[in-house]
Amino acid sequence: MLRYNFRLVIAVFISSVFLIHLYSQEDEIMPELGNGIAAIAEGEIITIEQVRREMEPIIPRLRSQARTEQEFAEGVRQIGREILQNMIDRILIVKAAEEEGLLIPPSYIDQEYEDVLNRDFGGDRSRLLNYLKAQGKTNREFREDIYNRVVVNFMRQKNRRSQSEISPERIQEFYVQNKVRFYQDESIHLRQILLMPKTDEPIESLRQTAKKIIRELDEGADFDDTADKYCTDATGKKGGDWGWIKRQDIRSELSTVAFQLKLGEYSKPVELGETIFILYCENKREEMIQPVTQVRDAIESILVGEIARKSQERWLLNLRENSYVRYFL
Repeated sequence: MLRYNFRLVIAVFISSVFLIHLYSQEDEIMPELGNGIAAIAEGEIITIEQVRREMEPIIPRLRSQARTEQEFAEGVRQIGREILQNMIDRILIVKAAEEEGLLIPPSYIDQEYEDVLNRDFGGDRSRLLNYLKAQGKTNREFREDIYNRVVVNFMRQKNRRSQSEISPERIQEFYVQNKVRFYQDESIHLRQILLMPKTDEPIESLRQTAKKIIRELDEGADFDDTADKYCTDATGKKGGDWGWIKRQDIRSELSTVAFQLKLGEYSKPVELGETIFILYCENKREEMIQPVTQVRDAIESILVGEIARKSQERWLLNLRENSYVRYFL
């Protein structure tokens, strides 16, 4: 079995004139290159045309973001490395699944096919067939692509490490080393009653309505119900709910009043131009580093993701080191 330095081979391939010129001088280079073989992985051919098709949707974004031709070429190289690696990895993963005897029921592939048809082509089979024709693929090859994607997703998920491996000690260690990630700005869960004038309605009329609202609140009216009753914007239908707001999220004239409110307290009317606000403090959060008890689940999720990523990298490296790949560029 041939062992090889995978990263080195990829770098040599992508650094070749092919990918640089493929998109800067495509009309001149494509007839010369044709549809040659880029690589063979475990007996399966990857063609230059396949690499090109995978890159096509990304190239306009790379070109628009690049400030120079050199920067564009480097972006092409980088994306090319990733795409080729992903194409080879998919082949190796599917082969590993077959060797393990993985069986995917045909009914599952049928359902995936219908999901793609409905989601990406509005259920229109003629649109799908036109797309496949433009891609140079048959319907059978398209179904094979779906099968391979399902297998790859299953095998990747299978090789994720268990969440039970995250110990309380490791969570605490991560928290101590990354406290800055859990900094919490001062914020307030704000509700409002917003009064805006109707056509030709004088501001004095709004002031009278605002006084009436304050009287009702003083008499014990529920703020949510009052907002539903009087608010003239869409938030009124949600009890005037603005959600969690930081000081910098709203105008200083409002934030100064809002952040002085105590929990469950409402403000006097605040006028901004021809609009009147009445603010209510639903809840408050102080500026602080959140305690580990509040962020334990978030840390666990981060660590699980890191373990899964490292586990999959080791698994893929093992597949690559024990596979046969040959390059033709």
